[in-house]
Formats: sequence, structure tokens, C-alpha cells
Amino acid sequence: MSTASSIVPGAEPYSTEGGRTGVLLSHGFTGSPASMVPWGRALAAHGHTVRVPLLPGHGTTWQQMNTTRWQDWYDALEHELLDLRTQCDHVVVGGLSMGGALALRLAALHPEAVDAVVVVNPALAMGDPKLKVLPLLKWVVPSIPAIGGDIAKPGQDEVAYPRTPLKALHSMVRLWSDIIPRLGEVTTPLLFFRAPQDHVVDGQTIELVRSRVGSRVAEFVELHDSYHVATIDHDAELIERRSAEFIAEHVSRDG
Repeated sequence: MSTASSIVPGAEPYSTEGGRTGVLLSHGFTGSPASMVPWGRALAAHGHTVRVPLLPGHGTTWQQMNTTRWQDWYDALEHELLDLRTQCDHVVVGGLSMGGALALRLAALHPEAVDAVVVVNPALAMGDPKLKVLPLLKWVVPSIPAIGGDIAKPGQDEVAYPRTPLKALHSMVRLWSDIIPRLGEVTTPLLFFRAPQDHVVDGQTIELVRSRVGSRVAEFVELHDSYHVATIDHDAELIERRSAEFIAEHVSRDG
């Protein structure tokens, strides 16, 4: 994990104590908690206990991230989930982009610990042809231009890396092949937010989830005024309000 002294300002993790329903939120690939903290604070205002961790290799340098793999990111989230479960009667997991993919894996592997899943523009597949050459390209160049910062609203910053580390990116692509066969094991209530004008993740993921997820309750909401990092974009309030309602509807209320 990153040490506190090495964390880029604005990328710090967020944690707050609340009631007996916990919410674990994960940022995306090369991003940071900055993209999730406003959402986390909004859910905390409803009385929930909230955790927004900083994933290994993030919030420091892209070079450091290139030494981490998807197993490191998942293990950190799994640790947070199991710890949160010891404090709370119910736990909701959510995530943006890669964080959404990790949240779905948590729900598949820990159905006894996850009571609902909320994802925003999750990434499980992309049609970019450059991804096919990653196994070789990652040994030739260490990084390519950044994929972060796809936000329509002016003045917003997810505190993402200025470069995309390719060894880490290739690992994320490998993560997809692990999760897709597990989608049928996701049976908890699912709330899926999708921005059609997302410039990072295309529409393949939503089609995969629609056709394969095992959840009997699966709600899909379009975000018409946001790009990829919708959690801090024009539709942030919609995400915050609808996710709070979804938790109240499908997860036991704090008492």
C-alpha cells in the first residue's frame, strides 16, 4: 500500500463511521479516491458507514502502479470488505470503471458479505484494437498518454495519473477474463449507471452484464449529461440520490 507521505494531495482515502449499513466504494484505473469521496460523503449523510480506499499503486506515481497487478487491487478491496463486514450488518459495494469491475467480483465471490452492488461506467470489455498488442507493447514502452480526466463538467479533477502504465493496463485486461465468467454468480441487487457519451469505456460492458448477471433485481440508469468519471460530473447528484434510494429499498435500513 502507499505510505501517507507519498500520496499525491487530493488522492487520500476517505473513511467515516455511521450506522450498521456499510458502503465500500472503489475508484478506477489510474484514478484516486477524489473521484469517489463526494459520493461517499453523500451516502454518509444518510447515516451509512463509508470506506473509500486508495488502491495499491494509485495516488503516487504511474511508475509505482506499473509494479502492481489486478490481484493487488482486488486483495486490498477484499480486505476492506471483510473488515467492514465485522462492523456492519449489511454492506454495499460500489465502484467506478475498473472499480466497478472489482465490485462485481467481490459480489460474485462473497455473496454472504455483499448485500447490493452499485457500479458507474464499469469496465469489463473495450473494443480498442490497441489492447490486442499490449502483451508485446508493455515490454517496449512503459506508458502511453493518460486515459483519465474524461469529465464534461469544468473544474473537476479525479487526481489521476498523467500517463497510463502499460504493464498495469495489461493486468486489468486480464482481470476482465476472470470476471466475465463469474457474472452469473452475482445475485445481489444491482444498480448500474451508464453514460452513453463515455469516451473511455464503450457499450460492450453493459451488454455483457445485462445478458449474464444473475441478479433478480437489476436496474440500469442512463446518465445523459456526463462522461466517464460521472461520479464528479454533471450527473453526480443523480448518482448520489438514486444510490441512496436503492440502498434504502433493497438493503435493511440502519436502526
